[in-house]
Amino acid sequence: MAISKARQRGFTLIELLTVMTILAVLATVGIVGYRRHTKAAREAVLKEDLFQLNHCLEQYQADRGKYPTSIAQLREQKYLRDIPVDPMTQSKDTWVTEFEAPDPDNPDAEAGIFRIRSGSTDTGENKVPYNEW
Repeated sequence: MAISKARQRGFTLIELLTVMTILAVLATVGIVGYRRHTKAAREAVLKEDLFQLNHCLEQYQADRGKYPTSIAQLREQKYLRDIPVDPMTQSKDTWVTEFEAPDPDNPDAEAGIFRIRSGSTDTGENKVPYNEW
C-alpha cells in the first residue's frame, strides 16, 4: 500500500512537459502583444509630438513673420515648455529639421525651420518610415 500512495503524489513527466509547453505558448503570445502595443503607443506619442512641434513653428511664424532658426528658439520664446524626446530614438537631439527655401528677394536672410520630423529611419505600422511622417 505504501508504494502506490507514493506514486500518486507526483506528476508524470508528460504532465509536466504539457504544462510547461502551455505556459511557454501563453508567455510568447503575451510578449508579442505587449511589444505591438508599446510600439503603437510610441507611434501615438510621436504623432502628437510632431503635431505640437509643427504647430509651434506655425505660431512662431504667425507672431514674428518668420520661422525660427533652431528648435531651441521655440523653448526660449516660450512656445514650448521643453523640447520633447523623440519616442523612437529616445533623444531630444535627433529631431530632423527642414529649412524653408531661401528668399530670392533677400538672399542674405537666414532660413528658418518650417517642418520637424523624427530622426528614426525605422518603419511604422503603416509601412511609412518615421522620418517621413
